[in-house]
Amino acid sequence: MSATAAARKPGKQASRAGAAAEPSKRRRKADSAGDRKKLKDGGKMNEEISSDSETESPAQGKTEEEEEEELEETVQEKKLRLAKLYLEQLRQQEEEKAEAREFEEDQVAGRLKEDVLEQRGQLQKSVAKEIQAPAPDDIRVLRGHQLSITCLVITPDDLAIFSAAKDCTIIKWSVESGQKLHVIPRVKKDTEGQPPGHCTHILCMAISSDGKYLASGDRSKLILIWEAESCQHLYTFTGHRDAVSGLAFRKGTHQLYSTSHDRSVKVWNVAENSYVETLFGHQDAVAALDALSRECCVTAGGRDGTVRVWKIPEESQLVFYGHQGSIDCIHLINEGHMVSGADDGSVALWSLSKKRPLVLHREAHGLQGMPGLEQPFWVSSVAALLNTDLVATGSHNNCVKLWQCGEGFQCLDHLFDIPLVGFINSLKFSSSGDFLVAGVGQEHRLGRWWRIKEAQNSVCIIPLRRVAGPPASSS
Repeated sequence: MSATAAARKPGKQASRAGAAAEPSKRRRKADSAGDRKKLKDGGKMNEEISSDSETESPAQGKTEEEEEEELEETVQEKKLRLAKLYLEQLRQQEEEKAEAREFEEDQVAGRLKEDVLEQRGQLQKSVAKEIQAPAPDDIRVLRGHQLSITCLVITPDDLAIFSAAKDCTIIKWSVESGQKLHVIPRVKKDTEGQPPGHCTHILCMAISSDGKYLASGDRSKLILIWEAESCQHLYTFTGHRDAVSGLAFRKGTHQLYSTSHDRSVKVWNVAENSYVETLFGHQDAVAALDALSRECCVTAGGRDGTVRVWKIPEESQLVFYGHQGSIDCIHLINEGHMVSGADDGSVALWSLSKKRPLVLHREAHGLQGMPGLEQPFWVSSVAALLNTDLVATGSHNNCVKLWQCGEGFQCLDHLFDIPLVGFINSLKFSSSGDFLVAGVGQEHRLGRWWRIKEAQNSVCIIPLRRVAGPPASSS
């Protein structure tokens, strides 16, 4: 084949391609013409439908490249939006975790602060203003003793009450049902073969902080140790030379403190059934005793007019003066403050670091007697809700009085009265602060100076309902 022939062939191929391209051009022209016709028809339809089509019309003029570019940007925007949403969720989760950590840290810090204040004897939770005065019908009366109630204790779990009386019996009560769970009967003196018990007036009781041991003391100089759950007798401690008038367990231990009309304070180890030591200092019969977790106890010195703080390891004592009469009852509010009552009608608030009362409220329960010969009602019992500002006092003026201690225990304000007829010989708050228990009798626990015939020898459970308010604060 010659070069000219070879050159013609490509020319022919090109002409064929051009000829083939002409029909395709004609088809595209026809298609474009059809499109224009459709657009015209569509324009008429759009006029009849709505203006929404106007938003679509600009997009129809875009090229494929522009549409692809717009599609790519939309995917990126979606990814960006999801990423921002994910980051926002992570930020919210971190904020919630930080808030939870801060809340836990505040709780821990609050508990640590309370522990420090409690150890220093400065913890004072504000609860008194929340307490509502109970209706008389809400007070439950438990009757079982034949003679005046002299003392009572509540188990640490607030499920049971032990009461003792001048009839020499001890009764264990159920708080929920008010039924007797167990009775430790009176025994006859110098009679063999009978179960252990008391044969003279029981003046004091104490229960260990774990609820394992119950101790009771009587006028025959004996201290009897019982298993609190079963009321089985375990030991008998002897050594006092006169009536046992006060008992208290050191909180968190089985160390027992006792005091007596023989003017002494004795220390016992109940778990080991052993005597430890004796401390002397009071000038008259000691009337009451209390203790908390520190290795010390406080006593009310009766007619010697003193309150004493006994430091057991150092075998030393601090002497406090303030009342003018016989100091018959005492109770620790926290590790650094206490409240006491006397037969001159006064109630005193003390700091263990000051030898004079912070507050002395005279004639706390009013006056009795003929005009011109009035005498104050004796304060026969005091109680305090541990580490709070709530205090209760009892006498025989037909009521129990509730008080609020001011900030720093610098004042004592009366809240309200709870009507109860008889001698209020013992008062105890429950650990939760939900109720107050009063031991009521026709006679004073230490003697028979008066007799209120209309009174009932009973245990009274007084509910302490709280009004809705801000959470209790501590100072």
